[in-house]
Amino acid sequence: MPTLTDTQIRNAKPVERPVRLYDDRGLYLEVSPKGGKWWRLKYRFDGKAKLLSLGTYPDTGLKAVRDKRDQARRLVAQGVDPSAARKAEKASRSEAVVNSFEAVAREWHATTHLGQVSAGHAARTLIRLEQDVFPWLGGLPVDEIKAPQLLQAMRRIEARGAIETAHRALQACGQVFRYSIATGRAERDPTPDLRGALKPVLVRHMAAITDPKRVGDLLRAIESYKGMPITRAALQLAPLVFVRPGELRKAEWIEFDLDAAQWRIPAARMKRTKQEKLSGAAHVVPLSRQALAILRELQPLTGHGRYLFPSPRTGERPMSDNGVLSALRRMGFPSDEMTGHGFRAMARTLLAERLDVDEAVIEAQLAHAVKDSLGRAYHRTEFLEQRRKMLQTWADYLDKLRTGAEIIPIKRSRIRSAGRTPTIDKMQ
Repeated sequence: MPTLTDTQIRNAKPVERPVRLYDDRGLYLEVSPKGGKWWRLKYRFDGKAKLLSLGTYPDTGLKAVRDKRDQARRLVAQGVDPSAARKAEKASRSEAVVNSFEAVAREWHATTHLGQVSAGHAARTLIRLEQDVFPWLGGLPVDEIKAPQLLQAMRRIEARGAIETAHRALQACGQVFRYSIATGRAERDPTPDLRGALKPVLVRHMAAITDPKRVGDLLRAIESYKGMPITRAALQLAPLVFVRPGELRKAEWIEFDLDAAQWRIPAARMKRTKQEKLSGAAHVVPLSRQALAILRELQPLTGHGRYLFPSPRTGERPMSDNGVLSALRRMGFPSDEMTGHGFRAMARTLLAERLDVDEAVIEAQLAHAVKDSLGRAYHRTEFLEQRRKMLQTWADYLDKLRTGAEIIPIKRSRIRSAGRTPTIDKMQ
């Protein structure tokens, strides 16, 4: 019969040596010299005396511990060692944690994703998973997640209007599932089952001026810009080289050879895969006479430092993302008409439509990965001489737009990338 009561347990005081207060059927409470109260169960299994811990008091009360004792004794009666059963359960829980979606995702991110993409890209992927996926799916075994559960998590992202984020999160989840399959922790990837289930991403192109007359207005506004000379130089150079805004504002003097009239942007600063950033060739930008004139005028101002366009606060950093954008706004060109990235679209459109330049040459200058009819990717430094001629023709064309001269389209005789040596027809 039970002998312990709650009053006895509450009033049990520690002494110099451990004290055991026995209840019934092998259950007792051990009071340590420091005051801790531990429930223990003595039992025999396969002829051997064993001891099982059943928790502490008061976290585990008298009624609860008697239920645990009875469960343990039932296991013994069934030929199961309660201690071994507990270890097996603990191991099972540990395995479930190791194979949870979050654990596998973090392993994939650390061992695979970080080696494939830039540090910034990898960081954004992890933040996306931590904020939008782990709270709902992170604790589930990766091999038990089905399409409806995955869709529910993506719907939460959609609900706040982040449609593109939902698509990117789903893409990352697919990579985690495929990694799980490769490492033997899942048998299939449920993300293809969601094909067409998410709201479509509505692509909004960067605003760009492509009307020649309005381009002339923009160039004249830049010419008369009254702000900082360094910002004015960046505005003047942007349409002539039409590189990405980050590539322009982070440009370093060491990358320029003014005598050879070219700018070599290191692969590490280009928009490329991590492998291409490490081992790819520099992107060569030929410099027109107009671009060289701007650089030579800028050199006395910033040539003693690292960057062409340093931050006005410290020369240790390049100008901010908003440097060119703010200047465009002050000149009266709103965000829905022109952006820093818009100089690329401006050049891409007018070179093709007004100057009739071959697409392959334009794409090479834009540093896009394009393919020929056989599917071979053009090398980014191909068409160098053709691009040099194109950029000079482009600079001359912009001068005429800026001065308001009438522009007569050239004859349609395109630069051909195959079959003969490409040439650029001169403006008539």
